[in-house]
Amino acid sequence: MNINSGDQVLIISPDDKTFLLTVTEGKKMGTHLGEISLGDAIGKPYGDRIYSNLEHPFLLLEPTLEDKMMKVKRHTQIIYPKDAAFIILKTGIQSGMRVIECGTGSGSLTIALANAVAPNGTVFTYDSREKHLENARMNIENAGYSNNVESKLRVAQNGFDEEGVDVVILDLPSPWDGIPAAAKALRGGGRIASLSPTYNQVEKCVENLEEHGFVYIETMELLLRHIRVSAGKTRPVDRMVSHTGFLTFGRKILSKKEETIDESSDPFRAPSNS
Repeated sequence: MNINSGDQVLIISPDDKTFLLTVTEGKKMGTHLGEISLGDAIGKPYGDRIYSNLEHPFLLLEPTLEDKMMKVKRHTQIIYPKDAAFIILKTGIQSGMRVIECGTGSGSLTIALANAVAPNGTVFTYDSREKHLENARMNIENAGYSNNVESKLRVAQNGFDEEGVDVVILDLPSPWDGIPAAAKALRGGGRIASLSPTYNQVEKCVENLEEHGFVYIETMELLLRHIRVSAGKTRPVDRMVSHTGFLTFGRKILSKKEETIDESSDPFRAPSNS
């Protein structure tokens, strides 16, 4: 597959520095190893190379979803691919689904969600700050997923516009602020996921999930460790992506008005508020 003008390309320098750039005729970029002309990539296949004005070779690679997530312009901390991938797997997000994300941030997770629901699904992403949404929209457009994302400026306490959605994901300092709205927006059996950095947040989140009729609640943490491979001295690298947040998952059961079974015989019914 050849590279065209407007394509995103992952460019790797001889010393393994990476740049995610949009190929444009006439556009140049200065690097620590000289200036490269992005137009030189047009017509070349992925895996080929271009050269800087100092004759250093730069590899041209097709960017993966991880590359696009990690290279977003950041106004906030991003959701790392290790967490995003597990959220998508755990909540069963797939093509055609309708997903609410509350806490757009820089749009890294939004990109992963949009990729999962494409081509016919939609991610409705909410944030309380217009500055964050503007930056996220740019990142999402650069990644090629604008058609699958609708962004909205609103705080979680004011609720969501959508009903009957498949999944709600909360990335909020106070996730319990979004749980009532999530419970209302989700279809029966729909899934919720929440990301929190501290134990106290997780405790209060789980308490609120139980109060709002969620079951099968689980909390976990994912740790990622790279390995430095060298003949005779392979070992873990000195640094690792360890604690990025706790992931809490739950599933919505029907409210009393929606139940079609005898409440008194249902051990999983939502707690009564009376």
